Amino acid sequence: MKENTVIKKMSAGMILNYVFITILAFACLYPFLNVMATSLSGYNPVLSGKVTFYPIDFTIEAYKQILGRTTIWTAMRTTVAITLMGTLLSLILTILAAYSLSIEDLPGKKFMTGMILFTMYFGGGMIPTFLVVKGVGLYNTLGALFIPQSISVFNFIVMRTFFKGLPESLKDAARIDGASYLMILLKIVLPLSLAVIATIGLFYAVGYWNSYFDALIYIQDGDKYTLQLRLRSLLFGNELGNAADDVGGTVVMPQSLKMATVVVSTLPILVVYPWLQKYFVKGVMLGSVKG
Repeated sequence: MKENTVIKKMSAGMILNYVFITILAFACLYPFLNVMATSLSGYNPVLSGKVTFYPIDFTIEAYKQILGRTTIWTAMRTTVAITLMGTLLSLILTILAAYSLSIEDLPGKKFMTGMILFTMYFGGGMIPTFLVVKGVGLYNTLGALFIPQSISVFNFIVMRTFFKGLPESLKDAARIDGASYLMILLKIVLPLSLAVIATIGLFYAVGYWNSYFDALIYIQDGDKYTLQLRLRSLLFGNELGNAADDVGGTVVMPQSLKMATVVVSTLPILVVYPWLQKYFVKGVMLGSVKG
C-alpha cells in the first residue's frame, strides 16, 4: 500500500512537472510563433489584432516584398561575412591565448591572466573605445565590427579551463618525442577539444550575428549596414512607410512586413544552431569542471 501511495505521489509530481515545463516552453515559444504568424497573415486579421500563434488568411506577400529589397540582401551578405571572419578570428585568438596560459611553467602566467581577467570587470567605456577605433582607422569599416571585440574573457576562461583539464601525460610524451608547443596544440590539443571549440564558436557566431550596436556607432555608410542594423531601421524608421503597401494587387500591412524582416534575420542562425547543439552542453560542462 505504501509503495502504491509513493508511486501515485511520484506520478502526480511528474505530471505537474510536465505541465509546468509545457506551459513554460509555450510561453518562451509564443513570441516567435506570434511573429511568424503575423508575417504570414493577411491584412484584415493583422489590422483587427486576431492573429495569435497561427496564421490567418495565409499569405507570403510580406516575404516577397522584403526579399525583393536589395538592401536586405546587401545587409545579409555583410552580416554573413562579419560572422564568418569574426568567428574565425575570435577562435584563433582565443585558442592561442587559452593554450598559452594553460601551460603550467609559462613565465608571468599569473600576471597575464590577471590582466585579462581585469578587463572582464573594468572597461575603458564607450567614448574611449570609439576614439581608439577612429584613431586606428577602423571607423566606417567592417573591421570595426569584429576586431575590437575579437576575444571574450568568458570564452577564454572556459577554453583555458578545458585545456588545463587535458591529460598532462599526453603533452609530456609529445615533448619527449621532440614536439614543439605549437605541434602539441595542432596534433594533440585541438583534436581533443572539438566539443569546446564548437561551443565557443557558436557563442561567437551568435554574438556577431545579433550585434547591431557596434554597427550603429561605427558604421556611417548605409551600404555597410548589417542585417540587424537594417532591421532596426525598418522597425523604427520609415523605410516601410506608415500605410499598407500594395504588392501585386495584394495589400500588406507594415506590421506584417516588419515581422517578416524579423523572421528573415533570425532564421539563418536558427538553422545553424541545431547542428552544433550536441556540442553545446558538453563543451560548456567540460570547460567548467576545474578552475
